[in-house]
Amino acid sequence: MKKFALCIAMLAVATSVCAKDWTTVRFGVDASYPPFESKSTDGKLVGFDIDVGNEICKRINAKCVWVESEFDGMIPALKAKKFDAVLSSMSMTPQREAQIAFSSKVFHTPTRLVAKKGSTLQPTADSLKGKTVGVEQGTTQEAYAKASWAPNGVKIVPYQDQDQVYADLLSGRLDAALQDAVQANLSFLNTPRGAGFALTSGELSDPNGILGNGAAIGLRKDDADLKVKIDKALADMIKDGTYKKIESHYFAFDVYGS
Repeated sequence: MKKFALCIAMLAVATSVCAKDWTTVRFGVDASYPPFESKSTDGKLVGFDIDVGNEICKRINAKCVWVESEFDGMIPALKAKKFDAVLSSMSMTPQREAQIAFSSKVFHTPTRLVAKKGSTLQPTADSLKGKTVGVEQGTTQEAYAKASWAPNGVKIVPYQDQDQVYADLLSGRLDAALQDAVQANLSFLNTPRGAGFALTSGELSDPNGILGNGAAIGLRKDDADLKVKIDKALADMIKDGTYKKIESHYFAFDVYGS
């Protein structure tokens, strides 16, 4: 009987030691993708995803810690426990879902091609053959362009961050850039430096679902308890109007999508 009680006590101690403490949640973020995540002039992290993450932490009674990381290293860093979750406009795709789990959807916006105003380029392999297209490393846009266009004579150039893509588009090193349409509009096309560029006409064909079904928060598969907490916080934010309030601060349209 004493041995049994001792075993129970040891099990309780082991359980308490191994139990995950979510009083602090560390979010990985690549702060080069405004208006979703970027840095203000004083070095503070700002953006839609930042506000959503801070609100989630508030609702689950956790301290938010933001860990900056390059986007193409996000999943390895998450799996290596350098942070607890990825909140950085990461789209849900079958390839990523094979490695990590995702929260419920945070937003869903389309991918579009940007080129000079008056360009006749279309987001197709035939139209872009012989052209050079810039993408951010590690994004679904990079995966899509390399799978759908590169084998058909389109040169795909990956960059560490989106601002580098726009810099080479402006310099003429690129013929076009592929990225999230909302990001392109608000951080480039609607600014003075993007005045000579526009979204091209035509929709992307994505029969294999490479571009994903919306952006969500990336999580380790064994952190199911954190996923439950985050999903509930997101659902409550949508239900009580907090999500819409945050959204309206950055966008004049719905980014949640269907």
